[in-house]
Amino acid sequence: MTFMQYDPEKLVDKNHPLRKIETTVSFDSLAYRLKDLDNNLGRKGYGAEVGLRCLYLQFHYDLPDRAMEEQLRDSLAIKWFCGFEVGEQTPDHSYFGRMRKAIGTKGIAKIFNAIIKKAENKNIVRNVFAFVDATAIKTKETTWAERDKAVKDGVATLNNSNISKYSADNQARFGCKGKSKFWFGYKEHACCDMSSMLITKIAVTSAEIPEQKAFAHICPRNGQMVFADKAYCLKTAQLEMEKRNCFSAAILKNNMIGKNKDLDRWRTKIRAPFEGIFSKFEKRARYRGQAKVQLQAFMDALVWNVKRLVKINAPPLFLQAA
Repeated sequence: MTFMQYDPEKLVDKNHPLRKIETTVSFDSLAYRLKDLDNNLGRKGYGAEVGLRCLYLQFHYDLPDRAMEEQLRDSLAIKWFCGFEVGEQTPDHSYFGRMRKAIGTKGIAKIFNAIIKKAENKNIVRNVFAFVDATAIKTKETTWAERDKAVKDGVATLNNSNISKYSADNQARFGCKGKSKFWFGYKEHACCDMSSMLITKIAVTSAEIPEQKAFAHICPRNGQMVFADKAYCLKTAQLEMEKRNCFSAAILKNNMIGKNKDLDRWRTKIRAPFEGIFSKFEKRARYRGQAKVQLQAFMDALVWNVKRLVKINAPPLFLQAA
């Protein structure tokens, strides 16, 4: 008797967390949005659904490609979730890079937006109060190698005007928060629905772009009230809110007319529970280039949303395939 005779459906515990994920967010119903890729993912044509499931699990369990290869080969639950039989050959580590390239940022955006749209239709996302914020994504901890190259060229200072010439990631930039927090990489901007704590919009810019200028990428709609920190009380962000018919609940700077300290203290308390969302995100860039880091941001947000849907015991978003 061989392993081929065993049914993975019966081997995986009925209470395994992946079963709840499968019930809440039906990946087979999502994958048809990537149906054009069915013949392009893997040497054996694993298909878009297998690729999407593998990509989700990589971020769900925070696995690099080689670790994902091992888990897919050895874990019954992961085999079951990705649609492989017990004794069936699974992809090697090179498959996952090809799969990410084939799906791409646009493909993941379709999946992310489909989940949010279904959550809105089921009244899980209310679109009344929104929380917006940004966080740093580091490409690397130090830039000594880049500085050494610049010194050889006679460049006295390495900055955002010349870093692209020396960095392996020529789209990454130096960013600064406050007067002392510096990093090299990107900045992740997010909008969260405060009723469900689901992330509804996510965007990545290079690190030097201020929050108010990037706000257009994540500004909510439909007359929502936007809770935000002082970075969003400036003119550019305020005009974007007016354009989208939103109401500002951004904390004002101390020297601004109309500053109400009691009101801003209350807004700070309202915002506090939502700031912890970013603590669950990857603070390091897995890949090089803004488009690939955007894919990373989409996946971090997608995993957060799926876990959140499971936690609040949301009803199934999609009809299960027959």
